[in-house]
Amino acid sequence: MATVTFLGACGCVTGSSTLLQWGKTRMLVDCGMYQGDEELEQRNFEPFPYSPPELEAVVLTHAHLDHTGLLPKLVRDGFRGPIYCTQPARGLVSLVLQDAAKIQEEQARWARKKGYSRHRDPQPLYTSKDAKQALKQLRTLSFDKEKEIHPGIHLRYTRAGHLLGAGSVEIRAKGSDGERRTWCFSGDVGRYGVPILKDPEAPHQEPDVLVLESTYGDRVHPDVDPKETLGQIVEEAFGTGGSVIVPAFALGRSQEILYYLAELVEEGRLEGKDVFLDSPMAIKATKIYDNAEGEHDEELEELDDVIDPLAGSPFQHCQTVSQSKALNGRRRPMVIVASSGMATAGRVVHHLLQRLGDPRSSIVFAGYQAHGTRGRDLLNGAETVSIFRNRVRVKARIRSLPGLSAHADCEELVRWTQALPAPPKRIFLNHGEDGPRAALAAILEDEGLVRAELPWTGDQVPW
Repeated sequence: MATVTFLGACGCVTGSSTLLQWGKTRMLVDCGMYQGDEELEQRNFEPFPYSPPELEAVVLTHAHLDHTGLLPKLVRDGFRGPIYCTQPARGLVSLVLQDAAKIQEEQARWARKKGYSRHRDPQPLYTSKDAKQALKQLRTLSFDKEKEIHPGIHLRYTRAGHLLGAGSVEIRAKGSDGERRTWCFSGDVGRYGVPILKDPEAPHQEPDVLVLESTYGDRVHPDVDPKETLGQIVEEAFGTGGSVIVPAFALGRSQEILYYLAELVEEGRLEGKDVFLDSPMAIKATKIYDNAEGEHDEELEELDDVIDPLAGSPFQHCQTVSQSKALNGRRRPMVIVASSGMATAGRVVHHLLQRLGDPRSSIVFAGYQAHGTRGRDLLNGAETVSIFRNRVRVKARIRSLPGLSAHADCEELVRWTQALPAPPKRIFLNHGEDGPRAALAAILEDEGLVRAELPWTGDQVPW
């Protein structure tokens, strides 16, 4: 019997994972970490609902933690098969997993030192050794080329936008009735017209079944110029002597923000002002983006190196902790781009501690803020937030740049779906909170597509 079991990102936007099974043959599409409130993050410590040693392979849609973050745990628990990703995604996957392992180890050490864990000897979710083993199992594939990854099971990637190397996945194999079927997993669909990436592309094969993300299934992104909006925010803060803090995802959002900041530098609107990229991971990711030939929009490919934002020339990089700490003593207006994007961890939290109480400064969010995160609380108008067990009053201006979202909105998701070679016979919506995915189901039906189904964690359907 061939089945598909939905294991994560059902009614939320993290923890993406889907189990495919043909008799005794099993493989995963994504193995993501849950992020958000305590209840969600606790799921990361639960046992896998399958036997990791029995998996044949894992297929990754892209490098973000909510799609890859439990791979080291999977390897620790005995998985030894290949982990497939696209060639451009490999470097980013390596960055993400090594960084995540270090964070797990540091959090366990801190909890042990401060004694705030419920466990007498808190242990990391996984270790750097586990991450290194997972990276040894990576196997890369080119876009648009079909590959038989197991007898009778064929895989092909097409570009999804969203992030360097992100792909939609076509998996073709025999179904329960012996007929060949194609399941298409959209992964996270990006936006159209992003200068640092090629546009999302439709899969080649007619999909019998589509598993579609729905992060922004209930809204349309404002039709605004991200560069102009960012420029206005920066000029407003600088005009009062304040600074701008941008909590940014190290992969993707940081690079796009750098692109627009570089244009502002070129236009003379940031003349004499300092721009800092304060994230070792984002610095490394930016170099990977810069070296990814053939994966950028033509406009970026044609840029002169003098203003190439991915070459980093207009900006100052903070590699060390001491360099990051030194920013807190600066009194001149500046822009600091630092991770994490949801303001839950990383160096940006220290900058927020310093600047949230300054009414002259602005905090700018440039991506989706999951339920239970500090970023969501700030965007929802929280008057105080907790940072390092201190209640911090929010006096800074809290702004958002929805035009810089890495996820397609509902209209773009419809556009991508309508570009498929043929309408799918069934559609499942995941990677979305319940409201957005229910709204997208109604929109897709209005567009003449089949009524989409909204799976819950653990739901199993025939292949």
